[in-house]
Amino acid sequence: MTLTQLAYLVALADSRSFTRAADAVGVAQPTLSRQLRVLEDEFGAALVERGGREGVTLTPAGEVVLPLARRMLADADRARTGVAELIGLRSGRVRVGGTPSLCIGVLADVLRVFHEQHPDVRLELVESGSQPLVRSLVRGELDVALVIVPTAGIDTALHTTPVLRERLSVASPASDRAPTTRASLTIHELARRPLIVPRQGYDVREATLQAYADAGETPRFAVEGGEMDAVLRLVEAGTGVAVVPDLVFAGRPRLRRTVLTPALYRTVALARRADLAPTHAMQAFRDTLLSFLADLSAGDNLPGDVQVLRRPDPLPG
Repeated sequence: MTLTQLAYLVALADSRSFTRAADAVGVAQPTLSRQLRVLEDEFGAALVERGGREGVTLTPAGEVVLPLARRMLADADRARTGVAELIGLRSGRVRVGGTPSLCIGVLADVLRVFHEQHPDVRLELVESGSQPLVRSLVRGELDVALVIVPTAGIDTALHTTPVLRERLSVASPASDRAPTTRASLTIHELARRPLIVPRQGYDVREATLQAYADAGETPRFAVEGGEMDAVLRLVEAGTGVAVVPDLVFAGRPRLRRTVLTPALYRTVALARRADLAPTHAMQAFRDTLLSFLADLSAGDNLPGDVQVLRRPDPLPG
């Protein structure tokens, strides 16, 4: 069994076609087919169903091997990257994940600062919900990610460092009249207003709908779906209101923030795989993130009700 053969299996599972898989890995189709046969002989079982109407599909044995193959390939890639850092062939790579609201609210600035400090480190960014990010971390497709905790699957597989606690508040157009004469809104009052929520998979969407359910209310949806940027633009345009994390209010004068009562909070953590030691580049990213958040907190530049939970480690001596 070789890593190359496992890479061929992964490409085949992703493309469902021998032709497309061969193109993806840059070999001739007969070569890919021959190596896959060798791999099947090694396992003593067929890994793919050939000639089906829906293209190539995995057999039950193939479904067992596939996640292990993805993980082995990711671990091998990490090993190459780590050794390359140590011997000075290149300065490393960090694959970073973040939820859309965190990408808007803090991660974009952190990546800018990190790139200024480490211009030779290659940065790759993935924007998604916490559960998909957790799965990508476990499969080795990401190095670190900012996720909302608790999240399913995070307890045993990942090491997490809580870094932020932020409140969820109601966003409404600053050009309109305030949604209440008081400084806060209840869910019962919010339920009388048209609501904008992001697409499924957003942590803030689930928290909002759960708050409605707990209060025995049914949302009056104005718009469902879209990314966080679209949600904020719809609010600014006066289409409705939205429940959003306090971090996104920074630099958006066209939004009015009104707090919810009872308060809704969420905790943000920096997560990585627990069974792997961080590379030098990953450690540098962590240090940059914590220093950036500490500077924001010290300068009173955090919007709304946002608290920094973890400070940078003190310098030795």
